[in-house]
Amino acid sequence: MTAFVFPGQGAQYPGMGKDLYEKYPVAKDFFERANSVLGFRITDIMFGGTEEDLRQTKVTQPAVFLHSVIITSVMGTSFKPAMVAGHSLGEFSAIVASGALSFDEGLTLVSRRASAMQRACEINPSTMAAILGLDDNIVEEVCAGFGGRVVPANYNSPGQIVISGTNEAVDQAIEILKSRGAKRALKLSVGGAFHSPLMEPAGKELEEAINSAKFSKPSCPVFQNVNALPSSDPGQIKANLVLQLTSPVRWTQTVLNMIKAGTDSFVEAGPGNVLQGLIKKISKDVEAGSVAL
Repeated sequence: MTAFVFPGQGAQYPGMGKDLYEKYPVAKDFFERANSVLGFRITDIMFGGTEEDLRQTKVTQPAVFLHSVIITSVMGTSFKPAMVAGHSLGEFSAIVASGALSFDEGLTLVSRRASAMQRACEINPSTMAAILGLDDNIVEEVCAGFGGRVVPANYNSPGQIVISGTNEAVDQAIEILKSRGAKRALKLSVGGAFHSPLMEPAGKELEEAINSAKFSKPSCPVFQNVNALPSSDPGQIKANLVLQLTSPVRWTQTVLNMIKAGTDSFVEAGPGNVLQGLIKKISKDVEAGSVAL
């Protein structure tokens, strides 16, 4: 069985989507709809902006979402996933691609999410760091000693976990984790502590927007970040999306559960190939590639 997976923030690159816009009329239509929904020409930034331009959260998240969802639209009837999942922001792409949420409402929610996260970052200056070469339980143990000021945020693959918290606490945790044997511990170039309790203000703001959006039953199960489990229930999907902002992304567990459910081939829909690399680290028994257009 084939599963489609959708990347999150960090997969963006200058010029992304320009080839789709120029080659496929359906892609052009979606991009122009996005310009209208967002109230600014995101296509100008995606196609001609710099890396710095694309790094603005209000641009990054809608841009990655657009690229992913438009690719599946271009695929047409050949997009037939047995199941879907997305990494962080990518979960919104997965939900829209599965038909559980309309393109316009999905894009509006992603835009609201980006703005809310940006505001939360301004309220609580914070950061994230990638920890390589340690077992998850050691990272969890060290984080537990900080009383919620640092938490595991992304379980990306065995031996690769991202922590999230206040600037001072993350710096301290890095030093402790290095002393515990981490091969690398490096701060990430992000605006704040995503997937941590510090995102609580954004979570409250996003909850209102999610609850007012119309969700339908998806065409296939959606494996969600919060619990790494499949859901086809619109109410459950909404609840898990709200929790996602302040909870860790359980990507390793998600991929393993999708394999248990019968997936033997993963296809990444969107910019870059980060998820393919993570999947290959999680399991050598499955195939992982990109959409071939």
